[in-house]
Amino acid sequence: MSNIRAAIVVLGFSLALTLGACTTKPIFNVTDSPISTGKVLQASQVRQAIVTAGATLGWKIVELKPGLLQGTLNLREHTAVVEIPYTTMTYSILFKSGINLNDRDGQIHKNYNGWVQNLDRGIIAELTRQ
Repeated sequence: MSNIRAAIVVLGFSLALTLGACTTKPIFNVTDSPISTGKVLQASQVRQAIVTAGATLGWKIVELKPGLLQGTLNLREHTAVVEIPYTTMTYSILFKSGINLNDRDGQIHKNYNGWVQNLDRGIIAELTRQ
């Protein structure tokens, strides 16, 4: 009887470890999101909207070249780096690299997608203010 009880305990711990390890999700990218503000914006206005939205949310946004920004977010022991290509018509937020995000095989730390979705919402809000 004690062998069965021990097997149940081991099985319970194994199940708990397996469920606890399910902390990754498929990487979420924003791809060619249309800029639909009802008015024509200049590239500099789109750039400023992205930079402002990022700064408000703790992202450090730098310009790599005209039409391409890089955003870096450092939270606790995690670092997310995204590329943000943009035009006057669209923008994207694309995963580039990470530290302590368990990024592999198209999967990433479960919180990453929320950070990108917040950035996306922030950019939309800033674009409508332009």
